[in-house]
Amino acid sequence: MAGKRGNRSRPRRPDADAPRCAVVSLGCPKNLIDTERMLGLLRREGYTLATRPEGADLVIVNTCGFLDLARQESIEAIQEMVQLKKAGRVGRVVVAGCMAQRDGAALLETCPGVDDVLGVFARDEIARVVARPPATDGRRVLLRPRPESPPDDTDRLRVTPRHMAYLRIAEGCDRACAFCSIPMLRGHYASKPIDRIVAEARQLADDGARELVLVAQDTSYYGRDLPDRPRLAELLARLEAIEPLRWIRLMYLYPQNLDDDLVETVAAGGKVLPYLDIPLQHVNDEVLRRMRRGVTRQQTEELLDRLRGRIPGLVLRTTLLAGFPGETPEQFEELLDFVRRRRFERLGVFPYRFEPGTASAEMEGHLDEEVRQARAEALMQAQQEVAFAWAAAQVGRTWDVLVDRDIPGQSDAYVGRTWADAPDVDAVVYVTGRGLRPGQIVPCEMVATEGYDLVGVALAPHEESHG
Repeated sequence: MAGKRGNRSRPRRPDADAPRCAVVSLGCPKNLIDTERMLGLLRREGYTLATRPEGADLVIVNTCGFLDLARQESIEAIQEMVQLKKAGRVGRVVVAGCMAQRDGAALLETCPGVDDVLGVFARDEIARVVARPPATDGRRVLLRPRPESPPDDTDRLRVTPRHMAYLRIAEGCDRACAFCSIPMLRGHYASKPIDRIVAEARQLADDGARELVLVAQDTSYYGRDLPDRPRLAELLARLEAIEPLRWIRLMYLYPQNLDDDLVETVAAGGKVLPYLDIPLQHVNDEVLRRMRRGVTRQQTEELLDRLRGRIPGLVLRTTLLAGFPGETPEQFEELLDFVRRRRFERLGVFPYRFEPGTASAEMEGHLDEEVRQARAEALMQAQQEVAFAWAAAQVGRTWDVLVDRDIPGQSDAYVGRTWADAPDVDAVVYVTGRGLRPGQIVPCEMVATEGYDLVGVALAPHEESHG
């Protein structure tokens, strides 16, 4: 089940006399936070959010630069907006995000017609950039070095559903994974101080958020770079005290640094959900060494046993990389057996992609694309059997479901998620019930499955709508 890469904006308080901005936000939730921050800054300048690019005075394409497929998607989105501009259907076109940071002025040659290129760390200068006339001398690229402190993510104009929000707790990464270009794009790891995170969380809760999804490049490393070395468990305790938050979800936990305090916090059964996203990438010791992951199979197995043994009802999500350079058929079979045996409730798979500038790009033993793709598909086929069996086992059970949206044209039909499902990347629940609203948490009896997804009947709401 692949995550959604694109997020189209939704309108809020349209004003016919105000300049209009449309956005195409690509990539990960951290990029989406940057999009929402830029929109919030433009809102201060009087911009309103357009539902479609056509007719907008300004279009921002916030790009992803992590993989070649993501970069190609970004190029296609940029070119689509440039064509609309040439046809007189949109005004200014600004390219931002990781690919802008990575390629800089080269984007002006790849996509002629772009008005401005804004690097990741120039994000907060968006209002100043669009206030000046379009340049005619080629000086349209604004790149900044990464500041010492992580960015301020307050005052965002959110494009997620009002009842859920992403909360960034750190920026950058100090890991040296051989396949990853994020440290080149986002710099060294830098945690936000706890007080800043709590202030952002309170603002999001005041704006209607009931579910917070905590993100960073390495969430479990949080605080270890700060002078007083606060840990993730301490941060979670502060966040749990915020009303009216109901769910706190942890994503992108590196398998190292999952200490006992964190495990106890998750096991306690409070607002921190017993859902952990721990990208493992592989299990074979030689492949892990070549990946520069810093963990062994034995450490991985011991971690999984400890988590399963101490956290009741734990739902585990992981991500795996198939076809890494030098991966032998025997090493792949070891990974395939691991998936079948460990029975992760949620799992994503990516075939290895060649990334210029990374350590893996210089390695020997690169596999043909057909081999890499076939191995990824074999892993997903094995996981499908596990996931379908897990879904079937939920029929007859009652789960709390967070209602995300109604289904247009269908009376009393909704789409929601259990706490076992992160937004955009996991399964959903199709709910039937009367008078439900997005933002409600509703107990539902599961009556059927649709592949990965569940079908539920609402019993009675736990709380009034927060939509």
